[in-house]
Amino acid sequence: MSLKNLPEPQKSGLLLIDKPADFSSHDIIAVCRRVLKTKKIGHSGTLDPMATGLLILLIGREATKRQTEFLTLSKTYCAVLKLGTETDTWDAHGDKVNQLPVPPLTQAQVEEAAKKLSGLIRQPIPFFSAKKIGGEHMYELARKGKEIERRYNEVTVEWRKVQLTKPDEIEFTVHCSCGTYVRSLGFLLAQELGTTGHLTALRRLEIGPYSVQNAFDGNLLKGCETAALYAHVEPVNV
Repeated sequence: MSLKNLPEPQKSGLLLIDKPADFSSHDIIAVCRRVLKTKKIGHSGTLDPMATGLLILLIGREATKRQTEFLTLSKTYCAVLKLGTETDTWDAHGDKVNQLPVPPLTQAQVEEAAKKLSGLIRQPIPFFSAKKIGGEHMYELARKGKEIERRYNEVTVEWRKVQLTKPDEIEFTVHCSCGTYVRSLGFLLAQELGTTGHLTALRRLEIGPYSVQNAFDGNLLKGCETAALYAHVEPVNV
């Protein structure tokens, strides 16, 4: 049966998925469409292929018509920032484009740098992002080698943890408004510390009141039965 002929889902609601690394969010959605035997699936915000963690799928008409509400929810992430090396994507999937020495750092300096990036800030949008310019995604333009003017957006950031774990590595947890690129936060934090950097790990822990602790393991999707996956679809309560 083709996707366009798939029926309405057995029930409408939310499906919380813990996305594994190296899968795109759309890979996960495609698998869920096949398992749940329905085309009507939306999402509350995608994750980069490198990232793991919470992906909320909106199953059925009643859930998808509230997609905008879910897209605007705040989010919580944990990440690992490698200092000294910048990639074109600002994460480990990109190509190295710059290298700078890492000055000797203290925990106090790292915390002070994070404070400067707290509250309402203006962040650069990564060139490799899904943001559209003239109908094309920025990542599509970047892959074609097109010159792109740097775009910025305003977001609200609360650093819940920032820890210097190695002379050239920082682990942090951040709560932020929708539209935040954690890759950008890592890059900005590195700049504040007098160097450059990129993320080597990124995990989404929360979207609004929903936690990854209650999510279905995305590694188990392909072998999952339809009824078993529907058992994890919960009512919309935002």
